[in-house]
Amino acid sequence: MVSIIEAIARWSRSGVEFSDLARLRARHAIADTIGCMLAGTGDQSVQAVRAAFAGSIAAGPRCALVGGGQAAESLSALVNGTAAHALDYDDNFRPGASHASAVLVPALLGPALARGATGRALVDAYLVGLEAQAVVGRGVNPSHYTAGWHSTSTVGCIGTTAGVAWLRGLDEAGIARAMSLAVSMAAGVKGQFGTPAKPLHAGLAARNAVEAAALAECGMTGRLDILEAPQGFRELFGGPDAAGWDGVAIGAPHVIESEGLMPKRHPCCGSTHNAVDIVLDLKARHGFAAAEVVAVETLVGLVNRRNLAYPRPEDEMQARFSMQYCIALALLKDRLELSDFTPEAVGAGPVRVLLPRIAMTSHSAEEERAAGRPLPHRVTICLADGRVLSGERGEAKGTIADPFDDADRRAKFADCCRGTLDSSEADRLYDRLDRLDEQDGLAFLEQALALAGQTAEIRRGRGISSRQSGTADQNRSAQARLAEAR
Repeated sequence: MVSIIEAIARWSRSGVEFSDLARLRARHAIADTIGCMLAGTGDQSVQAVRAAFAGSIAAGPRCALVGGGQAAESLSALVNGTAAHALDYDDNFRPGASHASAVLVPALLGPALARGATGRALVDAYLVGLEAQAVVGRGVNPSHYTAGWHSTSTVGCIGTTAGVAWLRGLDEAGIARAMSLAVSMAAGVKGQFGTPAKPLHAGLAARNAVEAAALAECGMTGRLDILEAPQGFRELFGGPDAAGWDGVAIGAPHVIESEGLMPKRHPCCGSTHNAVDIVLDLKARHGFAAAEVVAVETLVGLVNRRNLAYPRPEDEMQARFSMQYCIALALLKDRLELSDFTPEAVGAGPVRVLLPRIAMTSHSAEEERAAGRPLPHRVTICLADGRVLSGERGEAKGTIADPFDDADRRAKFADCCRGTLDSSEADRLYDRLDRLDEQDGLAFLEQALALAGQTAEIRRGRGISSRQSGTADQNRSAQARLAEAR
């Protein structure tokens, strides 16, 4: 009998032709992730990883790092993956319960640059890896994620390995070997949410995917039924409630067509997004001010409540996992931005005043089990004049049900590049990524990563964080700022 891993590998080497819609959505996801990588360049988690491995020497091709410099493929995946997930602005992927692209894009970028791959090949490899993540995730979720495993670093690692192995040119048997090895590398616990270790999980998963493919290329192998075997991934990581893979279809249609991904409208945990969108919708409809709010009650899924462990956040990492903080921002502003997640912003008086007025509860496990699907999130707002406003959402902005348009995507990319690339450079990069299928090579990405690195060096020399650089500074090119610094 063919194992799940072998079935994924067989599909990936079947000569499948991806649709125009699949390729379009993949290009959007890749561009979104590159933006998140650039935004995360200066984060402490990224700087710690760079410092830890600054003296590492490894054989093989050297690949570009976000923030400047080069490293071996696996280390570039580690740094770039950590950067992609550092600010929690990267996309969500329901079938994997993961931040799929924060692992996929950094893991693929190094091998693609090292081998002179075309943009079309990068898109193909992305779609292979994303479908593999979906198949692996469906077999163990939601019990896997609910139990406390960080699927980005477990499911993400295993599925991404299929895309990396495909890009490296491994045959069907080699892709299967690589995925088997990745199962032994899968790790990451949700108890680390709200700390710099969370984005590190994405970097570790990307690195492990690259290394699993390299090991398989050199003949290393493991048992090919390790997902479904006794003492395998399903049994140990999913538990008795895991769905398993009976009847799971692969690529018919591709998951990016049927379910898509959710690029984030807000730079914070996806568990807050439905509620934040509800508040913004209610404000737009009723026109109330934050000062009029007496109380806010939010109702979310059980797993979402467990993800949001910081009702009174003390720093920007905790703030990204605080429903209270994110709702307070939505009451005060019309849009949440990266600049809202700094130490200064977290300590601001207007936000702190609102925190005690905001409560969060969740649906019960019995309610969710009876429904057999994710239940909608609800928000109720009580105003000083006696009005009670309420709303609910089952899907956040960015999903297929409420998709981004090109203006949304460009606005987010500009927010991500602010402080690392000037507006004209960001526009050019976005346009090249939007036409990624047409690109004969990916050298333009190396150039963008190097420019971001030059800008980061200047900011560090001046003692300026990536979110403190002002508008006037942002409108100068990275080259001009570098010349000025010298």
